[in-house]
Amino acid sequence: MQKGWRSLLIATLITATSAAGAVETRTLNNGQLVLEDVPNIPQTIINELNRYQNVRSASFRGWDLEGNGIYVSTRFGEVSQLHKVENAGGARRQLTFFEEPIGGISTRPEHRQLAFTMDAGGNEYAQIFLFDTENGTSEMITDGESRNGSILWNKQGSAIAYQSTRRDGRANDIWLTTFDSDKKEDRLILKSEDGSWWGPSDFSQSGSQILVMQYISSTRSNVHLLDLDSGEVSLLAGTSDEEADSRNFPAGFSYDNRSVYIISDKGREFTQLIRKDLESGNEKIITSDIPWDISSFILSKDGRRGAFVANENGMSTLYLYDPRNDRYRKVDSLPIGLIGGIEFNPEGDKLALTLNTPKTPSDSFVMDLGRRPLSSGDLTRWTFSEVGGLDSESFVEPELVHYPTFDEVDEKPREIPAFVYKPRNAKGPVPVVISIHGGPEGQYRPMFSSTYQLWLEKLGVAVIAPNVRGSAGYGKSYLAMDNGYKREDSVRDIGALLDWIATQPDLDPERVAVFGGSYGGYMVLASSVYYSDRLKAAVDIVGISNFVTFLTNTKSYRRDLRRVEYGDERDPQMRAFLEKISPNNNVDKIQVPMFVVQGQNDPRVPVTEAEQIVAALRENGNQVWYMNALNEGHGYRKKENSDAFTQATALFFAEHLLSEDQKKQLSLNEQ
Repeated sequence: MQKGWRSLLIATLITATSAAGAVETRTLNNGQLVLEDVPNIPQTIINELNRYQNVRSASFRGWDLEGNGIYVSTRFGEVSQLHKVENAGGARRQLTFFEEPIGGISTRPEHRQLAFTMDAGGNEYAQIFLFDTENGTSEMITDGESRNGSILWNKQGSAIAYQSTRRDGRANDIWLTTFDSDKKEDRLILKSEDGSWWGPSDFSQSGSQILVMQYISSTRSNVHLLDLDSGEVSLLAGTSDEEADSRNFPAGFSYDNRSVYIISDKGREFTQLIRKDLESGNEKIITSDIPWDISSFILSKDGRRGAFVANENGMSTLYLYDPRNDRYRKVDSLPIGLIGGIEFNPEGDKLALTLNTPKTPSDSFVMDLGRRPLSSGDLTRWTFSEVGGLDSESFVEPELVHYPTFDEVDEKPREIPAFVYKPRNAKGPVPVVISIHGGPEGQYRPMFSSTYQLWLEKLGVAVIAPNVRGSAGYGKSYLAMDNGYKREDSVRDIGALLDWIATQPDLDPERVAVFGGSYGGYMVLASSVYYSDRLKAAVDIVGISNFVTFLTNTKSYRRDLRRVEYGDERDPQMRAFLEKISPNNNVDKIQVPMFVVQGQNDPRVPVTEAEQIVAALRENGNQVWYMNALNEGHGYRKKENSDAFTQATALFFAEHLLSEDQKKQLSLNEQ
């Protein structure tokens, strides 16, 4: 850690926080980023953090028509755009040049085109665009007003199905757009009548049927078969019985359309890959000996081979699959990390994927496949993303630990999994940042984080990322343990983590901060309510401050979905409970300095959630930094905003996590 940098940082903070009085407001990035009571960032600090803020990634997004080149998304300007790579290690040729980042992508079969989604300013009202990969022209094919996503082409490339709120602005229906020469036709093919989200998953070979998902909650989803000719919808997996929750996800048709693949946890804790015969209804559990969630599955175009990924204790494992006999084989040659975006090339002899490890950002790889379905060859890295000139070998890898919490399982304390990053060559107990994931049904997985590496190296803090109850990846019972009236049990898991930190000789329990976004932001606020006497700082990013106002103001297309998770505020008893546990109604118990970060256009957690907690904290006399990006939504996607946030967070943690002795010593050294 460089003493000169930290000395300047401390001197800046002492100057910035000495004055009291009215809120000091300034703007950055052409007036798009509003900061209240956030100190100026010294140029020396900006320069020091610059390399960490210029780490890139290159995620695989699809094969080209011939299956020789790949499409990737990466950022060379302010936002991520689409690029093409012609060969392994080749240059990334930029194809799109929009001011907003590209969202979902689906290549059009038998055409040199693809469809992608893009919103404006983070408002999540994404539109679908048809893009010509040869001449770079694009055309918006949706109405420009509704929210659209989950784009899916049929096998012939003549029609695209997608989820849309076009009908009334609230319901998540399925629409179909067909293309005939230069003419296109839109039609509604499935209505959502109950607030659940419907989305297409796979077309049959003929295009007359679609496998669709009905998402009701994190613990309940169904799979249906939609016949486009008759409009009939048939339930294939799941139930209409609320008392028999199970997670069921469509994975695709078999090549002969006689069966479908489903990922389901019905009757078991973890999701398994299942093949269901459409005529007899018989089901076969294919992965019964894998005690973890199966997270994705894909078949080659000719149906001769398949592949799937399992989430094993937070890490990804790739398996090759033979559809003829339902056998599969684990691929042991991959680096330990997270796998995403698996897709066979059109010939079925190569498998592309995105690979992310704790030490390397996401890059695109291609695996050569043998003649037999379960045989594999070399794994070739196609992209080499920059890490800002940093030495990636010096990056810290996390350790998986399990700490005891307040309740018991089989007469023993329940254990909560957590990933722990510790700074290299640390002397004495070090400060700790507890980073809490969102969701709430999310899961922290040890992917590469330049932010964590920055904190470890420049601030000398440890980072702990717990998967408290309610997290995915540990079975459906664990997933449901924070629902409804059990909401604050997950907060108690943070209290148990604070207890565990106090038992670790190399961690300082007197210097702990909490950090989290979205639902993780609520967890930050709730932890500050209950454990202010054990915390030194808190960073709330787009967090829920009051469940009733959140449910009232979140966009209508997602309100019913959130009521299933958090509780229905229209019920008087539930409303009273939600008001009772909401941090905004317990501000008098928060005695920890707070940094609140928000996007003005956030449709999920509206800006009012941040505004009301900031106002209440200030009225209570708390120290609050507030940052609001006027051109962002649920998190920062534009580099200039993300950079300012990263720099301000480093300042905030340095002020509150460095000991007084360090501050005095560094200030004297600076003089």
